[in-house]
Amino acid sequence: MKLVDFTEDEHLKTLNHSCAHVMAQAVKHLYPQAKFWVGPVVQEGFYYDIDLGDYSLKDDDLPKIEKEMKKICKDGKRIVRHEISKEEALEQFKDDPYKLDLINRFPDGTQISMYTQGDYTDLCRGPHVETVKQCRNFKLMKHSGAYWKGDKNNKMLQRIYGVCFDTKEDLAEYLEALEEAKKRDHKKLGREMGLFTITEYAAGMPIFLPNGMILRNILEQYWLQEHTKAGYNMIKTPIIMSRELWETSGHWEHYKENMYTTKVDGRDYAIKPMNCPGALLVYNSSLHSYKDLPYRLAEMGQVHRHEASGALNGLFRVRTFTQDDAHIFITEDQLADEVKRIISLIDRMYSVFGLSYKIELSTRPEKGYMGEIEMWDQSEKALADACKAAGKDFDINPGDGAFYGPKLDFHIQDSLGRVWQCGTIQLDINLPARFGCTYVDKDGQKKMPLMLHRVVYGSIERFIGILIEHFGGHFPLWLAPHQIVVIPVHQEKHLAYAQKVKETLEASGLRVDLDDRNEKLGYRVREAQMQKVPYQIVVGDGEEENGTVTIRRSGSRQSETLKLDDAARRFVNEVDTKALFEINE
Repeated sequence: MKLVDFTEDEHLKTLNHSCAHVMAQAVKHLYPQAKFWVGPVVQEGFYYDIDLGDYSLKDDDLPKIEKEMKKICKDGKRIVRHEISKEEALEQFKDDPYKLDLINRFPDGTQISMYTQGDYTDLCRGPHVETVKQCRNFKLMKHSGAYWKGDKNNKMLQRIYGVCFDTKEDLAEYLEALEEAKKRDHKKLGREMGLFTITEYAAGMPIFLPNGMILRNILEQYWLQEHTKAGYNMIKTPIIMSRELWETSGHWEHYKENMYTTKVDGRDYAIKPMNCPGALLVYNSSLHSYKDLPYRLAEMGQVHRHEASGALNGLFRVRTFTQDDAHIFITEDQLADEVKRIISLIDRMYSVFGLSYKIELSTRPEKGYMGEIEMWDQSEKALADACKAAGKDFDINPGDGAFYGPKLDFHIQDSLGRVWQCGTIQLDINLPARFGCTYVDKDGQKKMPLMLHRVVYGSIERFIGILIEHFGGHFPLWLAPHQIVVIPVHQEKHLAYAQKVKETLEASGLRVDLDDRNEKLGYRVREAQMQKVPYQIVVGDGEEENGTVTIRRSGSRQSETLKLDDAARRFVNEVDTKALFEINE
């Protein structure tokens, strides 16, 4: 089962946009007063924003709209494209303020494309499928409110979401994958597994619970081990620094609306939204020669950014998070090799979690960027060449670079096929210049280094949310907060041996619980399965007599019996190799 991104498949994109028009036609049949804003294709399918006057949609309206859509599809009208002048369009839609707003964006003299299917005509660039019959395998997913143009000062419209596929089978598989995604929702599992909570007293600022801290600490320890091996120097920089620093970095000008600010001793300060200025201060705290480069600084740095309350979403969109930042100072001729090293590190770390990825090169934004265009062109070419030298393909993402430089973004794919942007490598020659960073070259001359910003996890909070859903809560043994639970068949009769098993496994460095509650064996086993503890060990008369344990893996109905020492060695090996295993619930 895989979820799909409808914006990445041109055929699905065309099909879903055509289906949006079918939905609009059905809505117009049922609610003649309806007026329509836009109906784009988005990652999760399509939607249309609709003004229904005084009528508010209810959940039981969606099946009625679907029934009308089926009639339209069965009728099988062709979808016909034609063009009219701007003046004709203004006359045709003179009573529709939403269409007039769109039409008036076109220069005078423009020919505007229209699409007609039966009794419904709408403005549209297209393309569309040939007939409405091709849109028959659809499902309306939900409805919600949406301000016109996304502006809270405008009227609230009603938005209907849907999906469309070529076949019933594809639609059924997608809906099944959606149900699986609901089961894996990190907010639901995070609560059930005691990983994190969020309180109204700190909106967008997750509180990690004991189980969640075990998981988080393991991820941070793994990160530290890999970065130490890769030659990084660990640092810690202040969480609050003065306005002057943020003016030097450019954040005060370009990012102030997202920063939390305060005054200390009459001076303006800001809680850091990014870690990079602190790393630049570390670099400038001592002199450097060309022999010191690459100079790699790494920090698990907590940052705060103001996000709109409506955008907050569990661990995925928060107001405070920890970035696994690194800032690497290099010479120009070291760029290709250093990018190759970073990609190798990212390869190694993502593979441990079973995550594949694709790379995008994000180029200069249209507005708000720092530096000269020539400098940006050179930087983009250098980063592209470095990626090629590393043997990696990449796509171009125009205009999505950071305000200070282009970047390589790493988009990981989880077990449901969803894509998440996590890792990034950003080339920056603006900030080293603004902070006056230098090194002494082999000729004794002062030169400015290039700087690479890079993360692997990105936000550790968001990465944990991704992992919860990627594994469905069934973490591999090395990551699981509770690795093993020992369950005696009879609480008193087998308790002593169960405690021996627990102590033996704990002596091997494993995290082990003992469930000796006065509950039935089946209940305790089922509860351990519900809690997604990777291994349940049941011990009774036979196990005690033979010095064995009976093991059942989470998500499996099969069990096996091993000698206690053999079981301990297997578990330790599974942890040491960071082994992955499939879950079939």
